[in-house]
Amino acid sequence: MIAGAAVLGVVVGACAGFLVQADREPTALPPLSQPVLGQGKGEVEPLSAAQDRRVKTDGDLRKLLITRPKGAKDSLFPVGSDGWAGLAAYADQYEKPGTTFNNLVDDEFRRAAETSWRVGETYNVQIGLVQFHQESKAAASEWADNGHYWAEDEDDTRSWPVPGTGDGNGTAYVHDTPDRKPGYLPLYTAEAHAWRGDIYVEIYISDSKPISKAKIMDLAQRQVGKL
Repeated sequence: MIAGAAVLGVVVGACAGFLVQADREPTALPPLSQPVLGQGKGEVEPLSAAQDRRVKTDGDLRKLLITRPKGAKDSLFPVGSDGWAGLAAYADQYEKPGTTFNNLVDDEFRRAAETSWRVGETYNVQIGLVQFHQESKAAASEWADNGHYWAEDEDDTRSWPVPGTGDGNGTAYVHDTPDRKPGYLPLYTAEAHAWRGDIYVEIYISDSKPISKAKIMDLAQRQVGKL
């Protein structure tokens, strides 16, 4: 009986609440439409080259490469010709050119600008700017991540973030253990990988002597700064 009375009390309360609500005047709802915003008149001025990065990167990509130092000689193994590296020439730098070629096609390769030089007989520098269409994926950052992965995979490697590239977007590496082969001088290497917008930046140094952090970092900072 107590349980039945409790249930009946709930039902009576609900009915009473419904009747009270039914006797009240309906509350007006706010209008769905919003005030009409006035349209600006005249034409909007385009962004300047300093404000619009695409104005700079859609031009001659070779002009965004840092200049080689005075007294430097041509590299013995330049990539491409006249500062450009086509799809096949760029892919040919990798251990598996065929696979790299297909990956570049899938990742919407657009073009690559390359510069290289040597100082003395053993100090060599190679810098590449690889640009992607990026219609369906952020390929530039993916290629930079790939560069980071293989650089970090080598033993006895030190690394530092490149200032001005953002959180994890650019890193410089020095490999302290040289590659040694009978009959050849030891080969020390350093590299840097970064990206900005639709451009992947890669820098490689090799020498018969250990390479300092200052050398690879100087090149990386100046090259990223030009972008």
